[in-house]
Order: sequence, then structure tokens, then C-alpha cells
Amino acid sequence: MTCSRNIPSMFMTLPAGTLAAALALPVAAQQDPATAPDRPTQLDAVQVLGSRAGARTAAESAAPVDVLSREQLEKAGVQEIGQVLQMLEPSFNFSRTFVSDGTDIIRPATLRALGPDQVLVLVNGKRRHQQALVNVQQTVGRGSAGTDINAIPISAIDYIEVLRDGAAAQYGSDAIAGVINIVLKKSTDVTTMSFEAGQTFEGDGEVLHAGFNSGFKMGEEGFVNLTAEFRDRGETNRAGPDRLRVDPPRVTQRLGDADAKDAYFWLNGGLPIGSGELYWFGGASRRAGDSSGFFRTAGDNRTVPELYPDGFLPNIITKVKDTSIAVGFRDQIGGSDWNWDMSVNHGRSRFGFKQRNSVNVSWWYEPRPGGGIYAESPTVTDTGRLEYDQTTFNLDFRGPIDWGFGNEPLYLATGFEWREDNYAIRPGDLVSYSFGRGNDRSIPIVGQTGETAQPGMQGFPGFSPTEQIDAGRHNIAVYLDAESRLTEKFLLGAALRFEDYSDFGNTSTGKLSARYDASERFAIRGTMATGFRAPGVQQLFYSQRSTNLDPSGVLVDTLTARQDSAVTRAFGIQPLTEETSTSGTLGVVFKPGSNTTLTVDLFRIDIDDRIIFSSNIVPESVGIDGLPCAAGNANCPIRAILEPIAVGQVLFFTNAIDTRTQGIDVVAEHGIDFNGGARLDLTALLHWNKTEVKQRRSQSAILPPERLFDDTQVTLIEEGQPGAHHVLQGLYRTGAWDFTLRGNYFGSVSGEGFTPGIKQTWGGKWLTDLAVGFRFNDKVKLTVGGNNIFDTYPDKWTAGITDPNDPNLNNPFPALGFIYGWETLPFGINGGYYYAKLDLRF
Repeated sequence: MTCSRNIPSMFMTLPAGTLAAALALPVAAQQDPATAPDRPTQLDAVQVLGSRAGARTAAESAAPVDVLSREQLEKAGVQEIGQVLQMLEPSFNFSRTFVSDGTDIIRPATLRALGPDQVLVLVNGKRRHQQALVNVQQTVGRGSAGTDINAIPISAIDYIEVLRDGAAAQYGSDAIAGVINIVLKKSTDVTTMSFEAGQTFEGDGEVLHAGFNSGFKMGEEGFVNLTAEFRDRGETNRAGPDRLRVDPPRVTQRLGDADAKDAYFWLNGGLPIGSGELYWFGGASRRAGDSSGFFRTAGDNRTVPELYPDGFLPNIITKVKDTSIAVGFRDQIGGSDWNWDMSVNHGRSRFGFKQRNSVNVSWWYEPRPGGGIYAESPTVTDTGRLEYDQTTFNLDFRGPIDWGFGNEPLYLATGFEWREDNYAIRPGDLVSYSFGRGNDRSIPIVGQTGETAQPGMQGFPGFSPTEQIDAGRHNIAVYLDAESRLTEKFLLGAALRFEDYSDFGNTSTGKLSARYDASERFAIRGTMATGFRAPGVQQLFYSQRSTNLDPSGVLVDTLTARQDSAVTRAFGIQPLTEETSTSGTLGVVFKPGSNTTLTVDLFRIDIDDRIIFSSNIVPESVGIDGLPCAAGNANCPIRAILEPIAVGQVLFFTNAIDTRTQGIDVVAEHGIDFNGGARLDLTALLHWNKTEVKQRRSQSAILPPERLFDDTQVTLIEEGQPGAHHVLQGLYRTGAWDFTLRGNYFGSVSGEGFTPGIKQTWGGKWLTDLAVGFRFNDKVKLTVGGNNIFDTYPDKWTAGITDPNDPNLNNPFPALGFIYGWETLPFGINGGYYYAKLDLRF
């Protein structure tokens, strides 16, 4: 089944400044989480996201907010937060990439088809730090460094709020696409344990998961809640035989999930002191990943026949360490209705690389003094580490003012934020990056084919002292947020924010929101906002020398040049500045009966000066005068820049495109009660989006816009994420039994990053999940189920193939074993998965 990427014309005609008005329902009675129906979106749950006006609920908000309960998270049948959100929140995408270095372990998480760094993640309402890893491979989120959402254990989470609205004026940088707020458990009177085991229908990808959560009281009202969790996920491999490079054909690649082992320890606590509360939360995660690079053939100049007579597959070992701690104090001001909240929040991300089953060819073939070659090279080495640190200080005030106007007080919130971000690159071992033992490129070293030997370990050369850096920036922000119900039916809100950055200057953003309750059954809601995203320090300071495919499919040394470096200045590329956005939502909520709810929200997001990771810039073969490149390369400016640094292509970050993203979100819920206490809850969550690159620009006199950001990258931005994602779910409960049937539709995606000019479209697919749970008593529950029970796979990769049996294909990748694709697959290539889960409660 396929689905059009087009958005209904009623939304396409909305002007850019359309007021998004808000629609909400009357406050529903709060339910006990232990007995509340499991629904993918609970509009009546108390929320803090998007509004600072007391206990405003999601049902009352002026912007679309989804609330995913603890029970919904537990019923998803997966234990990674990224996968859970992918299954339950249609506007969220968690692309399942592979053969992408570190991105195999920290996969890009996006909202409303934008970038991973354009969604802000909060924990308990406080800003969560980003990841150290930069996505530099040809994947969704290319050139970004988002938030490692899987660093938070599912056992620690009480519920998740998703604000589908631009909120930079309220929360600061990164909140262009929306905000995800992860709220931790506070329980002290219960201990829960969860055990899950499962594997794919193919018999690989085994998952063993154990989670523990408990808490205890401190005094009469204080609490500490603790979580420990462990997960062991085995690798999957859906590679086909390599019939292009080896004879007889055999599988040479690892295409699928990387092997991963994850361990977590988190805590959440609060202690009353006087009339206020001291609070703290945070945790640590440690993850070890095992993935692979691209296969090196036996006759390639990048291998050594004496070590690897049949070629070799470089093995990439990653170590991810993530820690965070937030401490704060909140209290009333003089016994009034005003509150103040002061907090310090520190987060740290460490991403270490190692390689094994590899070789530094230049070390092996380096001439030995006195004759011969060394014929020695380590096959295991440390290739370096990326580090990111963020410290945030907040001082917030919130309270009502009886202004004698309207139907309720004027709720005000104001505050100050100071934030420091720091980024570091630590070099690897000498052998991981060097050209011979002295790293002296004037020494002639040739490999087995007689060509110059490649430096560094195969897989990718390690980070060298040239890339080493330890730098950062800081910023300050002040904001004012006001909201009030002007009449019984009309709510109006506004927010202003000013931020000043130490590197690129200051910026101001604003937001208006409104909601009109025409009746108890019908309301209109909307927002319009300006926003911004500051360039990440990762984008400011990252550089790397690696081995990638050039546009002709040949492995070459590639330089990711640091912004504002000698290389980027030679091209005429200016230092990075902020992205700016304008956005709006317009929605309605309709509740025809007590058990039925329908919401429809349209959205539009325009982003100017969007930061991109350039296309691969390769040297000219013909000069600007139409003649072959002459000595000195005066007529070949790109070659003149790259040849002295001995790289085959270069990439860099720059503000280069303007984009527009439009879409529709529909949420429909209906409950049916049966005699005897049984209940059926039906939910339909529908999401459409369309992204368009409106303009490409280049600051370089050497590089025209279409070369700086070519059509392959436009395709990745516009069509790399599903234009439609729908969730249909039915939950039936009767007695001790519950039955969950869920369908996820992922719309079509396209890519041409590895086949320039030849676009492959992978059609839309439905994936069906089924789970059956039985509660033996109030302490023990067993669930068995399957995700993707019909074993659905993406379409096979066929673009450019003239004859599947011909090894000389226009598109060589299927012949190399890439059966289903590579750069953009929203639900992966694993097929079906079945599991058993035991939940204990004491």
C-alpha cells in the first residue's frame, strides 16, 4: 500500500502568518494510572509542556500536546525509547540506519520531518544535553548532532509529553520542530521489575532486557526513586551475497542492527525544606556497540594480502558514556501564589571509537631503513573520542496577577538562563591516523597495487592532533511568558525571548497562542511563532579525515573541514550563524460524546539559513577555461585547494538552504464499554508532512549552489523521511486479559545519495503488532506478542539495475549485498520480531 506525499490543498493555501488557534476540551476527571485506559494520546492528562499557567492540561492547551502514559510505553513491545516513540507518536521518526559509523549506535530522532537538532528534549521540564556524535554519513539528520534519546531507560519514565509546536520563544534554541518532555517516576510505595526476551523471525537480533524501579520516602513527604536497567541486543544481518567483488559470491557486509549492550542507573528525588523543595534527578548510561564499515576486497590497495588474503570487514567498536545531574530548589514567594525555581543542570556525552580487524596499510608497506618494508601493523587500535558538555543555570518565576480583566488572572512566567556548551575531540593512537610511523607524507609508501598507500586504519582513520580541539561558547537568555483566559471561552497567550551568544551575537523570538471554546464539544486552537536554532558547538568545532565513497563510488580520503578554517575560508564560506524560523499551527477539537474525541491540527514551518552538511566537493577534471587542469591548477580552484592537503573530497557546514515543512495531524479516539466490565479503546493517529527546499544559496565564488548542496542532498531533506505515518490501535480488556492490535503505516521514502541521478523510492508499508497479556494477580503479568507479525520488509533496491544477473550494474549496491537500501529506511530491515515479557509489582 502506498500513500501520497501531497498535503490536502486546504492547508497548502494558508498564508505564512496564519494564526494557529487552539482547540481544547473541558478538563476531564483525572484517572488512576493503574486503571486508566491505555491510549496512545491522553488529552486529559495534566501537563506542563507548552504552558506555564499552573496546572493547565493537554486538553486545555493552545497547542497540540500528546501525552504517552507509562502503560502505553510498557505495552509497546520494545525497550528503546526511540523505538517506542516511533510506534506511538506518528510525528516522530527514528530512522534505522546501518554501516554509518557511530550513527549505527546513536540513531537520529526527529519530529515533524525536520532534523534531530531541531527538536528540544527536556527531562522533568529541564533542558537535556545533546550527543557528542555528529551524523556525518549519508543518513537522515546528516550533519546534525541531536539528543541521544536512548540514553534514558524506559523503566525510569512515568510519562512522555510531546509538544507538536515551535517553542523557541518559551524554551530556547532547538525547539523549532517541537519539544519532547520526559517525566521521571516519583513512586515510593511500589517496586516493579520487568524482564523481556525476544528475537527476530530470522532467528537473530536476540534481545534480553531487565528493568528495576523502586523508591523510598525521605521523611513524610520526601522521596527517592531509583532505576536500574540492562539490555543486550544482538546484531541482525540482512546482507545478500556479494557477487560483484568476490568469487564465488558470499556475504561480505553486516547490514542491520549493530550488536549493543546497554546499562543504566537513574534517580529522581525531592526533599521538602521549609516551605520549599530541594529536588534532584539524573543518571548514567553505558553502552557498547559493535558494527562494521565497508568491506575491503583482497586486491584493493587498502588491504594487505598477508593479513587478509580474502579481504576484510573493518570492525567498529563504540563506547558511549552519558551522564547527567540536575539539582534545584523551588518555593513560594512569601506565601503568595507566586513560585520561584532555581536549578543547575549538567550533562555530559562521551563517544569513543575503536577499530579491530583492520590495518594501517601505510605502516605495513613503509620502507624499513636498510631495505625491505616493516610488514607490521596493529589490527586493533583506539581511533579517538568525541566529548560534549553542557551546563545550564535557570532562575524562573511564575505566578498570577489579578489584573481585573478577563475570566481569570493573568498568568506570568519570567526567568533567566545561562548555558555553557563545550566540545572536544581527543586524538586516537598514532597508528589510527598516521601515514607511516612518522606521519611524513614526503616518504614514498606504496601499497600492493603500486599506488600510494592510504594513511590510518581502514574503516575510518582516527582523529589526529590536527583535529584535536577543546572549545566552547556560552549564552544568556531572558524570557517573558503571559497567558490568560480573557473570557470564559477565549484564551490568549504570548511569549518573548532574548538570547545573546558569545560567538554569533543575539536573537529575539516571539510566540502568540489562542484558543476559543465555542462549546463544550467544539473548540479552535492555534499558534504562530518565530524561532531559531543556534549552530551546535559540534557543528562549530567538528573536523575529521575519513574514508568515504566519492560520487563515482570509489573509496577516497575525505576531509570534513572545520567551519571558519583555512580550507573553508579558501572556498569563501563564512562562519556559521543561527537558523531562523516562522511557524504556525491551526487546529480544531471535537468531542461528540463522552467516549469520542477528534482533533485535527495543521502546521507549517519555514526555516531560513538552515545549516547543512555540504555535498562531497571533489576536484575538477576540467578547468574553468574548459581545458584539462594545468600545472599549478590555476584553472582548477577546487583541485588547488585539496591537492596540498592530500584528500579526494571535502565537506563542511554552512548556512545554505531555506525550507518549508507543512503537514496535518489527526487524532481520533473512541471507547466502547461492554456488559461485564469489558472495554474496547480504538485510536487512530494520522500524520502527513511535506518538506520543500525553497532555495539553495552559496557564499562561495567557487561553488555554485547546486554543487554545494546537490540534488542527492535535496532528496534526502525532502523525501528521506516518511511523508505519512499513521497509527491504528485497538485495545480490548476483559477480566485478567488484555489484547492489543496495532498497525503502523510508514509512507514512502526516497534516496539517491549513493546513486547520484538515480532515485530509488521505497513504497509505503503497513506493519502489524499483536500482543496478549494475562494478569495472574495484582503482582504478576505475562505478555506475549509480536511486532511486524506479517514479516514485512522494505521494497528491494532496484533503481538503476538493468539486469540483476549482470555484475556490471548501473547501480552496484544490490550486487554488493544491499538488498533493501541504505540511507533512509524508517522501520529498518529486520522483519518480524516476537517476544515474551514478565512484569512484577510488589
